[in-house]
Amino acid sequence: MTLKELGFNEIDHEALAKTDTPYKIYAELLDETAQTQFEDVLREPYVTRGALMPDAHAGYTMPIGAVCATKDVVVPQFVGFDIGCGMCAYKTDYTKAEVQTHATEIYNAIVERIPLGSRKHKNHQPLKTDLDITPFAASILNSTGLKQLGTLGGGNHFIEVGYGADEKAWIVIHSGSRGFGHKIASHYMIQAYLLKHDQKDALEERLEEFTNRNAGFKEHNPEGFEKALLKFKHKQMLELNKQIKPDDIKEICGLNVDSELGQAYITDQNFALNFAVENRKLMIARIHEAMNEIMGGSCVFEAEDETRFINRNHNHADFDEVSKEWIHRKGATHAEKGMRGVIPGNMRDGSFVVIGKGNKDALKSSSHGAGRVMSRKKARANVKLEDFQASMQGITGTVDENTLDESPFAYKDIFEVMRLQEELVEIEEHIKVLINVKDNSKSRY
Repeated sequence: MTLKELGFNEIDHEALAKTDTPYKIYAELLDETAQTQFEDVLREPYVTRGALMPDAHAGYTMPIGAVCATKDVVVPQFVGFDIGCGMCAYKTDYTKAEVQTHATEIYNAIVERIPLGSRKHKNHQPLKTDLDITPFAASILNSTGLKQLGTLGGGNHFIEVGYGADEKAWIVIHSGSRGFGHKIASHYMIQAYLLKHDQKDALEERLEEFTNRNAGFKEHNPEGFEKALLKFKHKQMLELNKQIKPDDIKEICGLNVDSELGQAYITDQNFALNFAVENRKLMIARIHEAMNEIMGGSCVFEAEDETRFINRNHNHADFDEVSKEWIHRKGATHAEKGMRGVIPGNMRDGSFVVIGKGNKDALKSSSHGAGRVMSRKKARANVKLEDFQASMQGITGTVDENTLDESPFAYKDIFEVMRLQEELVEIEEHIKVLINVKDNSKSRY
């Protein structure tokens, strides 16, 4: 099916021009929702410029594959739920032939060692960081977050083992900050909404009632009272958050960067960005260990070796020291001049190691993948399992009825997407797929 048959249309530049905000679009066609969402983004008074990558499609309030710059405001919705979602690629010392010989063993070892979908580890996993975190986010980290470190997640997240032009094997991972980042994102989206609608007093009222009820406790044990108040505050924040679902918030709600909430979001977002890369690193380390055991090697995973290891996230708000703007990327890869990145295609066509060109019109960004052309529901209804299986010949992968929505047919042609962004990145390496691992649990539906 063509993009037009799938609901993608000519771009309405006349409507976009009426926003009076500079923009650039690298896609040739857009779905109607993405067009409307981009117009809404450009109309925000604090948005100074925007761009859509060639993989752009409808998202939550801002299209996926979009970038925009803002003045003095951060917008949690413009980053999205999976803060720090991104790509890591690591070049091993193993060869294509070695991996092919042991492909089934490696696939099985990955599935056994890496929790997929909503699954997590039984125990907390190690996380070394000196970054600040708010008490609210810390409570999430210590309750569930550390058990999610080193886990893949579901949807379009994947683990691949492939090979480059020299036939050396690569480990490639697409994953983010898991439920930990999702809870942080949801919290600040809701807080931004409450702030915009002057409903922020609800929490203050509950805290005041708690203080009045515990006046004696506060007087005789002020230190103990403050700890109890903080615990109560976190509980009430979670309860208030449950009353409003982020998916029901249709309007754009930003936070002033100088406000207490704005600073708190920036702090927790930065922590979640670090969590996401450490999540990917831990998975690569464990996959590398499994490959050593299976193939009898003793190779060491060296994340500090920039010639082997590449990390680039595509969901973040990053402060530009030159323009003094906040660059929000949602499903867009940071592509400064000379910066290496990884752009995945689909389960069949592999990933591309790229070098950024620092294109200012694109806000120094590129696509984060191929971009969906079918919703998950539409893909499950229209893609035949036998066609999916045929397209994956020669690849050891998670190919069944529960991953139909992740088949190559659900995505744009990655080779065409790469052609459309020749001004944004240069291709350094095409990593072709040997093994692809995805969550295929029925619960993902």
